[in-house]
Amino acid sequence: MILSPDPTRLKGHRFPRSVIGYAVWLYHRFALSLRDVEDVLAERGVSVSHETIRVWCLRFGPQFVAAIRRDRPNPADKWHMDEMAISIGGQKRWLWRAVDARGDTLEILIQSRRNARAAKRFLKKLMKHWGNPRVLITDKLRSYGVAIRELCPEADHRRHKGLNNRCEASHRHTRRREKVMGRFKSDPHAQMFLSTHDQTAALFRNRPVATALACG
Repeated sequence: MILSPDPTRLKGHRFPRSVIGYAVWLYHRFALSLRDVEDVLAERGVSVSHETIRVWCLRFGPQFVAAIRRDRPNPADKWHMDEMAISIGGQKRWLWRAVDARGDTLEILIQSRRNARAAKRFLKKLMKHWGNPRVLITDKLRSYGVAIRELCPEADHRRHKGLNNRCEASHRHTRRREKVMGRFKSDPHAQMFLSTHDQTAALFRNRPVATALACG
């Protein structure tokens, strides 16, 4: 079962784009290890090593993200922001995440702090890509208030833990992947993987992933 019947091959690859797209989608969509994906493909008659699948994910994951963001509707103007603690290389880090009212991930950012400076850095990155929000919903962390007052004071800032369940629920996917992968190895590794994972997790609400592959 392959997502797309496209038989064309990418330059430098012996497998068609449909197989590559399916492998990358499996890895990022479900809580599977690279060896699990290798087994799934083997059951479908495709013999490929887990190391090759890892290279596919590194090369084509960013292309998936770009294609998904390009083709999905503009985000809603109500944003939910939240942060969660994760362990990277034995060190505590904070994963900042923003989702819109439809549950689409707008941005993530790995940082070592969750103070006002970190909140402003994340909000600047968010607004650079998506403009100014009408409503911002956060928990009661004071750092958000400082950042919002300085960067977008016209936004309606609503602080209530119960209102932010949409963003907090999105953290569950990260927790599952963190467990399967045995923790993330470095900040860049976590940033790159989760940027692709968050977008791919909701991919079938929009389009098949195989079409996101570049022509070579």
